[in-house]
Amino acid sequence: MVYGVYVRLMVTIGNKKPRLQDHRLTVTSPKSVIIPEYKITITESKRSGVRLFASKIRRESQDYLDQRLNYHSKLYEVTAPRQTIRARVNEALMVDINSSVSTCNATKFFIVRNGEVWTSTGSYCTNGVTRSEVISVCEKREIVVRQKDFSMVDLYGEDEAFVTGKFRGLTPVVEVERQRLPCEASPGEMTSRLSDLYNQEVEDYIE
Repeated sequence: MVYGVYVRLMVTIGNKKPRLQDHRLTVTSPKSVIIPEYKITITESKRSGVRLFASKIRRESQDYLDQRLNYHSKLYEVTAPRQTIRARVNEALMVDINSSVSTCNATKFFIVRNGEVWTSTGSYCTNGVTRSEVISVCEKREIVVRQKDFSMVDLYGEDEAFVTGKFRGLTPVVEVERQRLPCEASPGEMTSRLSDLYNQEVEDYIE
């Protein structure tokens, strides 16, 4: 398996005595599960773009559950898209407890504003391999990239937006909260440039 492979890695603490949650009662070593499967990227959305709708489900404080961890429970990510289904859009855009834009339910969110690339601080979402790589690409090419807090109001001044995911790379966003983005082309100039640079990084890594 070389191309078109999606790998899911899961690690648990191990088996515990029945009905007891105390980790001191674990009776086996940690369990690792690796599931590889073939998946084909749907390229239509990379051309037409995706539409987002703000979810009422917020990313919780780290005092409750550290949102930076890719844990087995996907309650937030499963609940948030229910509104998007009714709104007939592609994904839910989620904010954190401070009303700052955090992430989407399945992908990471970026905007382009005045030539700068913005994304969340990462305090309320998993870092993401593709997200990290896009940030790294920007830094290598001296493209201004900011990991910062910004609100839904800031989205009204964006020039472009895109989401990232390990399966599809960069996908342009064409609509947020039923408002079309000002960029007439999809994907926009910066999104196209970063997508090409990201794809080149992936090809260089495979080679």
